[in-house]
Amino acid sequence: MKRSKHLTRWLSGVSGAAAILALSSAGLHPAKADGPPLKIGVIGEASSVAGASLTKAAQLAVDQINAQGGFNGQPIQLFVYDDHSSASDAVRAFQRAVNQDHVNAVIASYISEVALAVEPWAARLHMPTITPGAASTAIPGMVHANYDRYKYMFHGWINSKALADVICDGIGDLLVKPYHVQSAVVMSEDAAWTKPLDDEYLQCLPKEGVKVLGHVRFNPDTTDFTPIFNNIEALHPNLIVTGISHVGVQPTVQWHDLQVPIPMAGQSSQATTSTFWDDTHGATEGVITASAAAPGVAVTPKTIPFTEAYEKRYGATPAYDGYTAYDDVFIIADAVKRAGSTDPDKMVTALEQTNYVGTLGRVQFYGRNDPFTHAMKVGPGFVTGVDIQWQNGKQVCVWPSNICHGKLVFPSFIKLAAQ
Repeated sequence: MKRSKHLTRWLSGVSGAAAILALSSAGLHPAKADGPPLKIGVIGEASSVAGASLTKAAQLAVDQINAQGGFNGQPIQLFVYDDHSSASDAVRAFQRAVNQDHVNAVIASYISEVALAVEPWAARLHMPTITPGAASTAIPGMVHANYDRYKYMFHGWINSKALADVICDGIGDLLVKPYHVQSAVVMSEDAAWTKPLDDEYLQCLPKEGVKVLGHVRFNPDTTDFTPIFNNIEALHPNLIVTGISHVGVQPTVQWHDLQVPIPMAGQSSQATTSTFWDDTHGATEGVITASAAAPGVAVTPKTIPFTEAYEKRYGATPAYDGYTAYDDVFIIADAVKRAGSTDPDKMVTALEQTNYVGTLGRVQFYGRNDPFTHAMKVGPGFVTGVDIQWQNGKQVCVWPSNICHGKLVFPSFIKLAAQ
């Protein structure tokens, strides 16, 4: 685990205008940062294709705020921990963040199993915590079932059930109507976040006119997907609907190398980062995945300035959890400002009243009486996400049509239902 240094210099590659835009829109105005620091711990997965964006984006947000003099007269001090994609390491990092580094809030992990392991400790230690990438519905479910104990946990990404519904909507618009897709096999890794995802896939795909011919859940340690793809091909579906995050490179490369003639769409978290093209040596060509945003697409006025600043600093576009982690720093700072305190209970009350336009849309959290308590609101006027397709080494935004203008293009080995 590594403690970051407090930076007060101008961030290389971030324009003053972009930084001021982010600060002023959060109600955080330039001031001399001479008060006690607001301490935020961020627990991420440095060696993960998708998870690496989390800590980098949080650092970018902190540096932008500090470059403008901090917030409310206070600098922000970031403490960065690598959990090595391990729940036990994440719990130890969380304990260190609270007990040794005395942080005021924690941003933790894109892995549902990790977030679920941390959640009881957030309750026990009364530590406001946001997960920027985990999707399991069990995370807000615990808050709803025992609010007084688990109220310190917030869900900063689209929950699995809502994510499946968003993906089904995209499939309906992109593939059912123009390409007459009528059948699919669901193929997901066996993980906490995919259980509610798959359950909802099985409900929402038929509503889009897509018959589910099969349902495959594979071990994330799988190295040879040949038998899986052979079994899927034998069912003759028009589409493979994915739920993959811990894996991504291997199934994508083998899908391409085996020339599986069935398009893949759904959630492929690793494919949301721009490094995935090189990671798969271009095998991701034609893959469709849900994501938080896409290069060059102004979901809000903050999306492109953040993406460009991240690209200039790190040489790649952020994964989906980079957008959320970046926003979460501003959301926490804004909550502390409104609460006038770092008292955990006052911070929770302020976080519950969040109404923040971030890089992905308007962020609000569901209330105590909603079954998804403290989950991020999803839908028109809030956060909806986008669908991107890999085309010639680039992520092309293809859905929804009001902000995405790309058209689907498939590799020559793909046989579409309309053909």
